[in-house]
Amino acid sequence: MKRTSNILIVAALATGAFLAACNKGEHNRKPGRIYVPDMYESRAYEFYSARLAGLKPVDGTVKRGELLPYHLKEADTAQANLVKNPLTITADDLKEGERLFNIYCGICHGTALDGNGPLYKGGDGPYSAAPANLIAGAKSGYSEGRLFHVMTYGYNMMGSYASQLDRAQRWKVAAYIKSKQPGAAQPAAAAAPAADSTTAK
Repeated sequence: MKRTSNILIVAALATGAFLAACNKGEHNRKPGRIYVPDMYESRAYEFYSARLAGLKPVDGTVKRGELLPYHLKEADTAQANLVKNPLTITADDLKEGERLFNIYCGICHGTALDGNGPLYKGGDGPYSAAPANLIAGAKSGYSEGRLFHVMTYGYNMMGSYASQLDRAQRWKVAAYIKSKQPGAAQPAAAAAPAADSTTAK
C-alpha cells in the first residue's frame, strides 16, 4: 500500500513537472496545437487571380474610380434629356471621344457624323436604312444625356454599346458629338493654349 502511494506521488510529481515545462516562456498558457488553423491564421489571397477577378462587387458599392451607376430605364428618354455630363470635359477628353467615336460609331454614322458611314455609303452599302445624321436634323438637338442614354440602351436599329464602352467613355463620346453639332461651345481647357500664346507676346 505504501509502495503504491509512493508510485502515485512520484507519477503526480513527474506529470506536474512535465506540464510545467510545457507552459514556459512567451507561449505560457497557450496550447501547443491549434484546433482550427484556418480560422486562427487567415490565408493570404491572390487578389489578381482569375477566380477572384470574376467575382461581382458587393451590392450597393461603386468600384474605386468608377462613375456612379446609371439608374434610368430604357423608356426614360424624357428624363435622359435632363441628365448632365458628370465629367469635366477637357480637350484631351474630346480627342479620346473622337477616337472612340471613329472606332465604334463611325462605321455607321460616318466620321463626319452625317450618317453616311461605310456601312451605308449613300445607300450603296450593306445597310439599306440610313443611320442617324448627328449634325443636322432631329438628332442634332439631343442633349449629352440623351446621347449617353442611346449609347447605353440603343435606339431603333442601333444596339447598346454599354458592353463595349464604360460610362466615362460613353460620356466622352457624347461630349465629342455635342462639340461637333452647330452652336456647340468648346470646353474651357481647349481655349487655354490660345490664352497662353496671347500672354506670351
